[in-house]
Amino acid sequence: MSTRLSKTEQLSALHAQIKACRLCAEQGFEITGPPIFSGNADAQVMLIGQAPGATEVQHHRPFNFTSGTRLFKWLAQVGWSEEEFRANAYMCAMTRCYPGKHASGRGDRVPTLPEQALCARWREAELALLDLKLIIPVGKLAISLYFDVRQPLTEIIGQVLIQDGKFIVPLPHPSGASTWYMQPANKPYLEKAIGHLRDIKEELNL
Repeated sequence: MSTRLSKTEQLSALHAQIKACRLCAEQGFEITGPPIFSGNADAQVMLIGQAPGATEVQHHRPFNFTSGTRLFKWLAQVGWSEEEFRANAYMCAMTRCYPGKHASGRGDRVPTLPEQALCARWREAELALLDLKLIIPVGKLAISLYFDVRQPLTEIIGQVLIQDGKFIVPLPHPSGASTWYMQPANKPYLEKAIGHLRDIKEELNL
């Protein structure tokens, strides 16, 4: 009798490990749990953000507040409703716990490089387990996984990368604290990225 776990069981076990993780707290980083992420073992699309915000912690789901509203307006142009995307895509972030407010009081604190390194093991395990066809990094921190962010975003947004058989299509961060997407000169780049996502969605039946 085989004791090999199904992919669903493996992901469930991984989720339990993520929820029990205390690595950042043990290293003295001030974070607020629980870890925020969503998705199932059949996901073919992964969206990677920066880190959860306070409202994400409150409602226990990624991209829940203003930035989520804007993000899902962009995804609606691709052809995904919010309900459909949340049900079928895997949504996570560079770090899984809320890092707290920025010292200035404006916006949230950006997770440090050590925090990102501690949390990377979970994303790497998810990437190894899931049969993904498309990855959407949102915001410069997530984009840095795949692109050289020393370049201006105008050189990155609107590009498509194929890595390990997966399409990578970056999007700017939709937060109100980020104004890049609001600048009229940058809108064509965002529209190009949305067009790429639309084409990939249709081509791969995502």
